Amino acid sequence: MDLTLSPSEATFREEVRGFIRDRLPTEIRERLSKGHAGRKQDIVAWQRILHERGWAAPHWPKEYGGAGLGTAERLILVEELQRAAAPQPLPFNVAMLGPVLLRFGTEEQKKFFLPKLARLDLWFCQGFSEPDSGSDLASLRTKAVRDGDEYVVDGQKIWTTSAHHADWIFALVRTEQAARKQDGISFLLIDMKTPGVSVRPIVSIDGQHHLNEVFFDKVRVPVANLVGEEGRGWDCAKYLLASERTNIASIGLCWERLGYAHELAEKVQQGGKRLIDDAKVRTELAMLGAEVRALELTNWRFLLDPEINRKKPGFASVLKVKGSETMQELTTLIARLAGPAGLERRDGEGPDALHPLAAALPRYFFFRAATIYGGSSEVQKDILAKTLLG
Repeated sequence: MDLTLSPSEATFREEVRGFIRDRLPTEIRERLSKGHAGRKQDIVAWQRILHERGWAAPHWPKEYGGAGLGTAERLILVEELQRAAAPQPLPFNVAMLGPVLLRFGTEEQKKFFLPKLARLDLWFCQGFSEPDSGSDLASLRTKAVRDGDEYVVDGQKIWTTSAHHADWIFALVRTEQAARKQDGISFLLIDMKTPGVSVRPIVSIDGQHHLNEVFFDKVRVPVANLVGEEGRGWDCAKYLLASERTNIASIGLCWERLGYAHELAEKVQQGGKRLIDDAKVRTELAMLGAEVRALELTNWRFLLDPEINRKKPGFASVLKVKGSETMQELTTLIARLAGPAGLERRDGEGPDALHPLAAALPRYFFFRAATIYGGSSEVQKDILAKTLLG
């Protein structure tokens, strides 16, 4: 596929690059370019800057704070943000809950929540997975019992990313038992400050606190916080999982990490010689460059060709599998190039915490989970076997 942009698309790319160059705070760019995770204040600050331009939720209608961008422009925007090591707009707000509210929400819910989601005045997290309900999400057991104008929620969610930062959680709960397990599930919006909600941290293998357990003990939730119809929350969940596929392959992030690998290879020396002068290192970089380019072409073809979307809906799994595997290969190479310095851990927020190699190993560990979160590779391959191979 020819990736030559139209004149308007090329102009838009230059506009995005100029905006990022002028508005992205230097401190945030430096932290993320060295592989450090974005802090809450970084994500909030940058999303509000994007919101001023309408780019925090670019695919939303303008009346709700979006820009109404088409698929190609959205793809360009996402790639350029990732290439620049800029924080991404909070996906739970913009890519997940927002589209669900636009499709299933009441007018009152849209008016109250959407502006706050776009500007990140409210930080949402996702309450889907449970200790015994991960890949088989429909087997969830967190229940909500109707009591007048409220639901009483009891149960537990796990692997809840950024729940310790969140103001609210959108959760799947079982409101009735049904013959088909996908039925009887409802989609609720729950204020995390409600009595009975508690959060327990999970420290992952990279030594960071991204994940949590969330417990609900007789939590009372207004019926007005139900999204869609009672017992039809599975429709909301399927729409949420399918509505945002622009970023599934993380193309821009792959290019950004490949550029960082080149930078390390030129700086790091072994035996008095730069690593980039090693033919084996250059070969690995070239091969990964070819992989990222092939992934980029496939991503554009999938997103811009309506026939692929219509005839092969499971094709998105190709992007998820290949994108996550490519990112693992890139972070593995970066960890190897960093060598012993990549093992170094530094605490604090000052300049010494920004050692150019010190974040190599934590990011390597973080992306070990890339083939699990968002749908494990095993599940994705099962989808491919059924939908593409029959």
